[in-house]
Amino acid sequence: MGFPDRIERTMELGHPPAKVWAALTTAEGLGTWFGQSATVDLQTGGSAVLTWETGDKAELRIERLEEPAVFGYTWHIYGLPADDPRRTYVEFTLEPTDSGTRLTVVESGFAQLADDAYAKAYGGNTEGWQLELGELVEYLNAA
Repeated sequence: MGFPDRIERTMELGHPPAKVWAALTTAEGLGTWFGQSATVDLQTGGSAVLTWETGDKAELRIERLEEPAVFGYTWHIYGLPADDPRRTYVEFTLEPTDSGTRLTVVESGFAQLADDAYAKAYGGNTEGWQLELGELVEYLNAA
């Protein structure tokens, strides 16, 4: 493999794991920091749908759910046609710390892409996670 297969970010959050978990797994949380609205069927095999005012939509299939420590889902790869069946896997891991929660986010599965699709998806999601995780922090701090 000639390029990274995963994007990984770790953050120290000054909030308890239960609050961070709710921000990641509820319609109110996801629909505030990660989109403009959301629906969530919180169970393994369930789905979540995020929508934005632009009309964009992201559909997530919940693959792993270990409350309050692990939330994982697959979703469409940015830049590919809507009917492309390939997905990346996103996993949030929450660890309690003395000051709150250590949150690690890993998105993997980019190695399945050809160079041109890889550049768009990996670059777009690297930038996207930076922006979205900043919005998560703002959401948690305001709540």
